[in-house]
Amino acid sequence: MAHSTALSPQNREAALAAMAATELDVLVVGGGITGVGTALDAVTRGLSTGLLEQRDLASGTSSRSSKLVHGGLRYLEMMDFRLVREALQERGLLLTRLAPHLVRPVPFLFPLTHAGWERPYIGAGLAIYDAMAMAGKYDMGVPKHRHLFRRQVARIAPDFRVDQISGAIRYYDCQVDDARLVLTVARTAAGHGAHVATRTKVVGFLREGERVVGVRARDLATGRELEIRAKVVVNAAGVWTDEIQQMVGGRGALNVQASKGIHLVVPRDRIRSEAGFITRTASSVLFVIPWGRHWIIGTTDTPWNLDKAHPAASRTDIDYVLGHVNRLLKEPLDHDDVEGVYAGLRPLLRGESESTSRFSREHTVVMPVPGLVLIAGGKLTTYRVMATDAVDAAAHSLSSAGSLPVRESITDRVRLVGAEGWETRSNQRVQLARRSGLHVARIDHLLGRFGGLVDDLLDLVAERPELGEPLPGAEDYLAAEVVYAVTHEGARHLDDLLTRRLPVSIETFDRGVGAAPHAARLMAAELGWDDARTADEVDHYLRRVEAERQSQRMLTDQEADEARVKVSDFG
Repeated sequence: MAHSTALSPQNREAALAAMAATELDVLVVGGGITGVGTALDAVTRGLSTGLLEQRDLASGTSSRSSKLVHGGLRYLEMMDFRLVREALQERGLLLTRLAPHLVRPVPFLFPLTHAGWERPYIGAGLAIYDAMAMAGKYDMGVPKHRHLFRRQVARIAPDFRVDQISGAIRYYDCQVDDARLVLTVARTAAGHGAHVATRTKVVGFLREGERVVGVRARDLATGRELEIRAKVVVNAAGVWTDEIQQMVGGRGALNVQASKGIHLVVPRDRIRSEAGFITRTASSVLFVIPWGRHWIIGTTDTPWNLDKAHPAASRTDIDYVLGHVNRLLKEPLDHDDVEGVYAGLRPLLRGESESTSRFSREHTVVMPVPGLVLIAGGKLTTYRVMATDAVDAAAHSLSSAGSLPVRESITDRVRLVGAEGWETRSNQRVQLARRSGLHVARIDHLLGRFGGLVDDLLDLVAERPELGEPLPGAEDYLAAEVVYAVTHEGARHLDDLLTRRLPVSIETFDRGVGAAPHAARLMAAELGWDDARTADEVDHYLRRVEAERQSQRMLTDQEADEARVKVSDFG
């Protein structure tokens, strides 16, 4: 039986109804990359599967990363060869098989600042990095590293301060729109039969003796409460793991520390370079990452014990990142160059007395009580491995409860929606442009976001030609992408759209304020909002942007948090 991959309002209602009407094999709590990956793994093993997310898909950590799919050079230096090898294998798999339409290679320069010892030391590390990638099960998919001298660096990166370096080494990793990857995995899971419902909060657990047999949940769109029964509940709530553990009662089996990382977005023309940069700082790694017509610069790595839903970047954080990147540049950047700022929280497994930069990026799966699996830690690149381990633990619980044996994971062979047909449509880009009346550059843009699903967008434009126009205030995106975000991608609020479906909030100097009224009107027509509701959505978005701007003027985390939490989630 074929299932729709569309995360439409109607399909959300149907998913909630289905989950409430039957006992599931596996219920996943959390709509970040680990949660959606777990749902996909479970449903493709033949398990009846549901997923609940209290906010929006990728609304937490999974939309606020460095947007890289990488092995992790710094973990190689920490001698964590297993983690690096695993991540490089997953990088190759995503790039060459599972999501070639979303994941793409990106070159980086590793500047060499110490003559003599540094070139052979870093060169040896990158040789191991490449060798691990080539030795994996899947194609490496990116070029090997190459040594460069100062003159070559100056040609590649004219705005780089070559007077302070002896040369550089160019190597490749990959990047991805993290929120779009989460959305695509969720849609793939839905297409295989998983029930996916956002804006649904778990408020308690159902118990039979010691065993967890489901959850009590509240539909935040209507306020109604429902019981969802499941043989196994998998908690993939990331930095909210401790709250879930408290809800189930007893001592926490996992100890998760939230670590804040912030990123700045600046226009591409502020730094002339054909490649990104990577350099070490005292507490983390600084990346300068090409991102379309922009650069993403980050990150920090500091403990965060304040509001987890809306981590705030302070002026101190921004000054720290600017200070480090300006050491690399001929023309320094200042606050006026910053288009966007975003802060995210990494769920790190807590050690005894370590700084967060030394906490483990490994993941851990535990079962504190029968019927409940907890998974925490890890990184974006290895989400599929984390999901496999979580479902393996769930399978063990199912077998101990008398269920039939569960098959092995097959997600290394399940291509994500949009991967099929992407190569063909890319070859047909000129014909698609002529047929649709859109510029070839627009077709390339759509292919990079939707892959083989580009036909969905072009059909929309053919039916409603006005949707082929750029979105006012965010001209990189078409009006059709707004409508599609509602009908197929689960966008329920303006904030969902402008921060995750279209990353306008970090890619424009006004943070999407100019685009908000136009986008809201398009969403209103699909979601049945009246004028008052539409105005409320716009007002909430503008207040959120202003709260973030205020927080970014504050010097301390405490002050930044107080400014940011003045505007909570809509509804």
